[in-house]
Amino acid sequence: MPRLPRKPQVELELTDPEPFPAGLHYLPGYFDETAQGALVADVRQLLVEAPLFKQSMPKSGAPLSVRMSNAGDFGWVTDREGGYRYQTVHPVTGKRWPPIPTVFLDLWQGVTSEIEPPNMCLINFYDAGARLGLHQDKGESSLEAPVVSVSLGDEATFSVGGMVRKDPVRRLRLRSGDVVWFGGPSRLIFHGVEGIRPGTSPLLEEHGFAASGRINITLRRIGR
Repeated sequence: MPRLPRKPQVELELTDPEPFPAGLHYLPGYFDETAQGALVADVRQLLVEAPLFKQSMPKSGAPLSVRMSNAGDFGWVTDREGGYRYQTVHPVTGKRWPPIPTVFLDLWQGVTSEIEPPNMCLINFYDAGARLGLHQDKGESSLEAPVVSVSLGDEATFSVGGMVRKDPVRRLRLRSGDVVWFGGPSRLIFHGVEGIRPGTSPLLEEHGFAASGRINITLRRIGR
């Protein structure tokens, strides 16, 4: 696929007059419908090699509502026995994660101007009942590198907090093709997904998925 043109970056704009912190960027409609279809095709190929699987919480073993997979050198995994961690192989198949597609590497470099590429690509699939609570992307993840996120499929309510969990939360409706990325002073901002609006996009079903839903691609760099 040819390299995508860089697009102007705009800050998050909601009804709240208070500006979002520096380092948090929202690129609405970054990928058009044709590009979205090509991205879904890439994701489907990744999921052939590294199928979606259910994660669970440490200690309690309570299942996460979001099904996940990964690409790159590392993948994020959590279960009752091992807790939160990054590992180089799929926990079900035992195989190494597939490479990150070039289009996602181009996106990373194009929007962030980072020279060093990401080495982890988290794939989240949200159905009607899935959500992801407020959290920070840290652990072994490099705090000097940004986090880049792509939305594909149904609309989602993205919640953005502050640097402390109890900080007020603002909400943004993410649509298919939107990109959000954050780094610098916003690298450890709390964020999450409160849920999706089922049936708001036919994208996934039109490109081979059995049902509608939302795919979120998150690019990061792991420190070791």
